[in-house]
Amino acid sequence: MKTPVAVQIAGQRFVLRGDEDERATRDMAAYLDGRIKELQKQTRAADTQSLAVLAALQITEELFKERRALAELKKRIRERSRALLHLVEIRARV
Repeated sequence: MKTPVAVQIAGQRFVLRGDEDERATRDMAAYLDGRIKELQKQTRAADTQSLAVLAALQITEELFKERRALAELKKRIRERSRALLHLVEIRARV
């Protein structure tokens, strides 16, 4: 069952329900809140909505980079697995 978790993001209170446990939900909210606070210091954007969109774009960029890295890792693992399997098959014939 999804338990409601109250969090603060950009000075606003939200009650979230998710698939993660309470600690993970709080950690994600704190991460987002931290990113918004960083942007507040770095940019001239004053309204919360603009800051939230900028933070979402930055986090999305991180996500896409991680997805590309994961895809590359999977590709390398497949290639190495095939090479190892090929070596095992060659050894088995000897």
